[in-house]
Amino acid sequence: MRWNAFWKILRRNWRAAIYLFVLAALAVLLVVVCVRRGQTAAQPEPTPRTSAAVQKDAAQTLLDGMSTREKICQLLIVHPEALTDGGAVTAMTDDLAAALRDYPVGGFLLSAGNMTSGEQLRALTSALSSACAAAPLVTVDEEGGRVARLMNTVGTTKLNSMYSYRSLGTQGAYDNAQTLAHDIAAYGFNTDFAPVADVWTNKRSNAIGDRAYSDDYDEAATLVSAAVHGFRDAGVICCLKHFPGHGDTAVDSHLGLPRVDKMEEALEQLELIPFRRAIEAGVPAIMMSHVLFPNIEPEQVPCTMSRRMVTGLLKQKLGFRGLILTDCMEMGAIRDYYGTPEGVVASIKAGVDLAEISSAFDLELAAAKAVNEAAERGEFDVEEIRASVEKILCYKKMLAAQAEPGLCNQPEDRRAAESMARQAISQISGTPFRADENTFFCGCADYRASGVANADGSAVTFPEYMANAFGAESFVTGKDPDEEEIRAALRQAENCEKIILGTCNGHLFRGQLALAEALAATGKPMAVAALRNPYDLSRLPETVWKLAAYDYAVPAFRALEDIFRGGKATGVCPVKLL
Repeated sequence: MRWNAFWKILRRNWRAAIYLFVLAALAVLLVVVCVRRGQTAAQPEPTPRTSAAVQKDAAQTLLDGMSTREKICQLLIVHPEALTDGGAVTAMTDDLAAALRDYPVGGFLLSAGNMTSGEQLRALTSALSSACAAAPLVTVDEEGGRVARLMNTVGTTKLNSMYSYRSLGTQGAYDNAQTLAHDIAAYGFNTDFAPVADVWTNKRSNAIGDRAYSDDYDEAATLVSAAVHGFRDAGVICCLKHFPGHGDTAVDSHLGLPRVDKMEEALEQLELIPFRRAIEAGVPAIMMSHVLFPNIEPEQVPCTMSRRMVTGLLKQKLGFRGLILTDCMEMGAIRDYYGTPEGVVASIKAGVDLAEISSAFDLELAAAKAVNEAAERGEFDVEEIRASVEKILCYKKMLAAQAEPGLCNQPEDRRAAESMARQAISQISGTPFRADENTFFCGCADYRASGVANADGSAVTFPEYMANAFGAESFVTGKDPDEEEIRAALRQAENCEKIILGTCNGHLFRGQLALAEALAATGKPMAVAALRNPYDLSRLPETVWKLAAYDYAVPAFRALEDIFRGGKATGVCPVKLL
């Protein structure tokens, strides 16, 4: 009877029964969820380890197995020649392999002498990497323009100086960095000693000049930061240079000891702007300059050897945590004033991670010996050395995890480079005209403007290129034409209807300007193309058609040829000419 009564009540109140059933089910579900969560909290799942953490563990394992001597060797970047006491190294040899077992250096810097062909270069970089227990940093100076090792040897994408692309903005800076990175990676390099963060403020100096991205600090900061992103996205370590700024010097540190008398407050407001912005952009490496700042460093040593500049300013004040490198310790600023071995020891004490020794076998041995002896005497902070080597190994492990590089110097790369070179040509003033077979082309050959520039300059001269293009006459002078050369040029110009002159840092050489004035005095239609420094054009007569091309290289020549055939010069000159 009871069950019958229950079912009668249930049928009369079926909606309420359904509600009660649903509530009961939800209560059970809630209990189950709470129990499961409690179990999860008590026994958490392990967090997946990041690739960076894995790489750091691998670096520490490698570091723990190293002797003190092996750690010291990791702090050195050398030319292969510095290990063999022979000529230019173009392939792995038994002597080089044996030397690498004795001196397991941290990296190599290759120059044009190490490059004879693309196939040979790939084989060399591969052999160097395989010969080292800790895969080395394989580095090169590849900035574009007059500092370009691969472009002029194995024929990678030809780029002008970065200054010439200033008007193309951040996209141009990013694209150029991508091109440089892809090109060098295709030949086995993993590190580029670029971009240049110095600002071209000393117009009479060739040490930096058109290697800079700008002569304006804020603009340089913007463009250099874009370049840092370009290198990073291409998987290549870029090394910003030359901290805290080399653009205001009158002396090339390859030849002498530059000096800048600014206080630190002035650097904060000017030179440090591009470096600070690049650090914010995540630049992985910075190269110190061999510049003396006597009002900041009381010990009268250059930045490379100054703990106040390396550790105090760069590491502590600017908060930089990446790799810190020296410029070459065989340059005149160090070798002639302090001594290379002594300079290397001082730079490590100052806090740098990697000291670069170029190609002198005796100096490399003396420097390695000096560093080892200093370590034995306890002159180095052991923890700092360990931290530097661990940092170096972490970057190497990161590079080892990168994807294989793709093809370089593709047709689209070359088209983009030539398009940018064409867009950069700036018309300053004057009346355009078309060149033809009755045009006289004149100017100096390229020359090595600074110690870091390519040794041979451009193999093609501007006058000869143009004369060949137009079926005209040409005359090539030295970089500072004397009176006899000027008279010879004037005699050859007599039979021509028009004159086109190419200058190369003519504002530094009275002979180039004297030649320009003498040719302009003939009264014939005349154009002058400034092939490096646009300041050449500020001292020329108003009657001259003035063009700024910014680089003594074939891409600039091709762009000018198009303009001399009637094309328009649409670039914006990045500086104000008086």
